Amino acid sequence: MSTKKQLEISNVISKEKLEKYFDVTGRALKKLKLVSPKKTHLDLIAKDFLMMAQTYYDDANHFYKKGDYINAFAALNYSHGWLDAGARLGLWDVEHDSVLFTVD
Repeated sequence: MSTKKQLEISNVISKEKLEKYFDVTGRALKKLKLVSPKKTHLDLIAKDFLMMAQTYYDDANHFYKKGDYINAFAALNYSHGWLDAGARLGLWDVEHDSVLFTVD
């Protein structure tokens, strides 16, 4: 198989791969627990991070339903990026879950 053909195959986002990422990000969204005291600046930041993650996740669903797997995959990566950033900053408790989050 030519290098060009191999590159084309490796640059395909399959439905199965996309569904795997939906599963991982969906589980991460459900698992986190806000830890900052209510009505504090940190609470507002945590809620903003979570809103951004949820919005990108919703966008990913929108693109997926349209058959636009490239943009769905990109939106899922942004969503999970917000979740990981919040976990690293300590905005929510993720129970040291290094499978769903980049912690530890």
